[in-house]
Amino acid sequence: MSLHPSLQSYADAWTHSVEAISELVQPLAEGEWNRATPCPGWSVRDIVSHVIGLDCEMLGDPRPIHTLPRDLYHVKTELQRYMEMQVDVRRHHTAPEMTSELEYTIIRRSRQLRNETRDPGHKVRGPLGSEETLEEATRKRAFDVWVHEQDLRSVLAKPGNIDSPGALVTRDVLLSALPKVVAKRAGAPASSAVVFDVHGPVDFLRTVRIDAEGKGTIDGAPSLGPAVTLALDWETFYRLATGRVKPAAVADRIKVEGDQALAQAILDNFAVTP
Repeated sequence: MSLHPSLQSYADAWTHSVEAISELVQPLAEGEWNRATPCPGWSVRDIVSHVIGLDCEMLGDPRPIHTLPRDLYHVKTELQRYMEMQVDVRRHHTAPEMTSELEYTIIRRSRQLRNETRDPGHKVRGPLGSEETLEEATRKRAFDVWVHEQDLRSVLAKPGNIDSPGALVTRDVLLSALPKVVAKRAGAPASSAVVFDVHGPVDFLRTVRIDAEGKGTIDGAPSLGPAVTLALDWETFYRLATGRVKPAAVADRIKVEGDQALAQAILDNFAVTP
């Protein structure tokens, strides 16, 4: 195996989730591809198109030359326009076209990962002409594909893989964003701490600490006198953090102790994906 060890866990997680997506959509009837999903404006077909499109970009394929319609209400930012291109270009593809392109993309991308010899720090193309390291890009794909696998599972009423390799990558990606959520977005006071106590198939306890300058860091040690403790289950945590659900809709699944106003500010700013 030539794949660098720091990329292997992300490659494994991507493989696990993308193959699950393929299994989920393979038997769908034509009409089922049009079902609405938790992603605004996107159907089952659109999510699969997004997965195919971003993996084609990882393969170095040219982006489609395509003009977006002007009436897409859910497309508001440049990043959303960028993402929508790969989606809209496939909006009239049939179920067999979608499943065969997905299978072919998985084969190509799996081969690329098996033969990957580039260093994890090698710069690759990112969205909107940006550059990111190969490790960051591979990690993002594992995260993105697992979250969209769960989107599809929720629509198709086929729960599963809530604690799969992709779930663990997702946990780490979401945890890395928490210091910014608590310190900058929610404005937690200097020299305070906020504890997240998450239970379920993926469980963890993390403390975000705000130093005297207002900068946030995160660790696994408990805090003796936190300003806020938020206790919630893993599914609620990831759905909030990925913007799949609003805090008010899952208030009964969140236990809050401490400063209620700060807790609300954290929950209101919890979504970290665009």
